[in-house]
Amino acid sequence: MVLEYNSVYDELAFFLANLSPRKVLAYKASPKAQERVNILLEKNSSIGLTADENAEMERYMTVEHIVRLAKAKAMQKLNMSL
Repeated sequence: MVLEYNSVYDELAFFLANLSPRKVLAYKASPKAQERVNILLEKNSSIGLTADENAEMERYMTVEHIVRLAKAKAMQKLNMSL
């Protein structure tokens, strides 16, 4: 199976997955980052986010997207090696 590059996110995810698929699959955000996302989500639900906070949340969402892609690519790579 050949993996295709569909976007810059896919390229980065593929790069990360090639570093060490098992490490990519084990990755999770730090407790500090998780706490910050939770604070932003709660604030967004109650009073809304400032422009800076909204931009920060967008960055977290972009990183989450890349990590999910990397994990999917890592899983594909591990499955191909079986």
